[in-house]
Amino acid sequence: MKFTKDTRALIYNFKANPVQRMLDFDYICKREKPSIAGLITPGSTGLHKAFFGGVEILLPIYPSIEEACKDQTDADVLINFASFRSAYDSSKKALEQDTINTVVIIAEGIPERMARELIDYSKKRNKMIIGPATVGGIQAGAFKIGNTAGTVDNIIACKLHRPGSVGFVSKSGGLSNEMYNMLAMTTDGLFEGIAVGGDAYPGSTLLEHALRFEQMPEVKMIVMLGELGGKDEYTIVEAKKQGKLKKPMVAWVTGTCAKVFPSDVQFGHAGAKSGAELETAEAKNKALAEAGIAVPNSFEDLDKKIAEVYQELVKDGTISPAKEVEPPMLPMDYKAAVSAGIVRKPSNFVCTISDDRGEEVTYGGVPISEIIENDSGIGDVISLLWFKKKIPRYGSKFIELVLIIAAEHGPCVSGAHNAIVASRAGKDLVSSVASGLLTIGPRFGGAIDDAARYFKDACDRGLSADEFVAEMKNKNKRIPGIGHRIKSAKNPDKRVELLKDYAKKNFPETKYLDFALSVEAETLKKANNLILNVDGCIGILFLDMMSSCECFSKKDTDEIVEIGYLNGLFVLARSIGLIGHVLDQKRLKAPLYRHPWDDVLFLNEE
Repeated sequence: MKFTKDTRALIYNFKANPVQRMLDFDYICKREKPSIAGLITPGSTGLHKAFFGGVEILLPIYPSIEEACKDQTDADVLINFASFRSAYDSSKKALEQDTINTVVIIAEGIPERMARELIDYSKKRNKMIIGPATVGGIQAGAFKIGNTAGTVDNIIACKLHRPGSVGFVSKSGGLSNEMYNMLAMTTDGLFEGIAVGGDAYPGSTLLEHALRFEQMPEVKMIVMLGELGGKDEYTIVEAKKQGKLKKPMVAWVTGTCAKVFPSDVQFGHAGAKSGAELETAEAKNKALAEAGIAVPNSFEDLDKKIAEVYQELVKDGTISPAKEVEPPMLPMDYKAAVSAGIVRKPSNFVCTISDDRGEEVTYGGVPISEIIENDSGIGDVISLLWFKKKIPRYGSKFIELVLIIAAEHGPCVSGAHNAIVASRAGKDLVSSVASGLLTIGPRFGGAIDDAARYFKDACDRGLSADEFVAEMKNKNKRIPGIGHRIKSAKNPDKRVELLKDYAKKNFPETKYLDFALSVEAETLKKANNLILNVDGCIGILFLDMMSSCECFSKKDTDEIVEIGYLNGLFVLARSIGLIGHVLDQKRLKAPLYRHPWDDVLFLNEE
């Protein structure tokens, strides 16, 4: 197994950050193709957006390991980010695939019996496992596994964007990153580094990777970092004595501090436990040194020992120091750039009614806790969200009165009819309600806005009732808000009476209502049903509420009427009734609605 610039991987149970870090490494190494061939999330499909340099790319997401391997035949590495609970099954499945040669298991805590079964299975199929409990590995300038080596800045500082001459193998992933930095300062840098993982039974051993480095002509010297516990380091000793490891080698076994403790010590890794004398760091370091491997006196002297061996190899011509390579500049992520204050971008949207970025949501600048503590009603909330103002209580109660009165007009109006038909046709709640709301217009609810516009214009111009009626007749336009199919002067609309009574008792003035009633007196001369209807009354009383309230300037009122705020009240109110109709149909389990033939008039043209 050898990683190259053509090595490609599948990532199981992927995380966005490791994926992007691998792609960033690919870019600064000047790879032609991203190292990630695909992502695997059990049961899911789709595409994951990521960046390859400054170009946005789409990585395919597969529902299973089998499907990913079948589609991405050039991917021979699977990086497994599964938890310890599912890492065994997914790793076993990956090892079963003919296209996968290396499985990297990140999870810690896999039961030792399962780990040993995976190792045995991989050996039988001549495949390699890196891990469990590993951060993976890296071949400088070619291929990186997951989060290995950290950020791009650290990778460049450690010269990992181009290959050096050192092969490094370690049990510790955290110390691997520290060692990459040390190698960059003492040698021409890393060629390949592997962290085998800290569990008691690693999928591949220190020796196996050291022997791989022995076969790589690019690797001129080997550095190994072991740790107390276990006997893996003694396999290195035997291989060195038998002449299997001929390249110059520097090694150190961490954990020499264990001797100062009065009892056995369990360090961070499962396999790093002080115990028998042969498993101590001192005994291992002594054996390594006796086998002819360069071993420093302490970890603090490790960099000096590495530099010493490296300089000898340079001096005798074994190593020609790698030339420095200027990596391409990686574009900065937008969020990072904004956070650093080096870019600015105009917002796509503007919101002035609410904000949820602080400790609590605010409506019109008022904390929601204050709204609740003040026992505010829905009318107060609407005034803050729609008008961005706190209006007097008589105004917010008027809004609530409108919602109550306009909530339901019966099942025969167009909105209710559409919602019922959609519901009985099997549509969901939201779709059914939307079909009813879409009928709101000049003949159903939309008269609120038009009534407010026309009556305000006429009243503000000082027209008399008869002049206004005559003007609308000359324009051949119906007066919005006047007229009802059923109600008449002798059979008044109770809703209109309730609204008028509330306004007369609570509003400081009702000049627009008074004008509308004088217009009604004129229209009643023509027909008994040309009365002020509920839509017209709501629009006109809104004018009175705003004009009598100090919260609204003339400009505010004109803008509210022009934009169409008032129809919004009808939409909100009617939503309540339409939802009721839809739920009623669902509860009744009404059959699919079909027009009977005798309800349809067919016009057949000759």
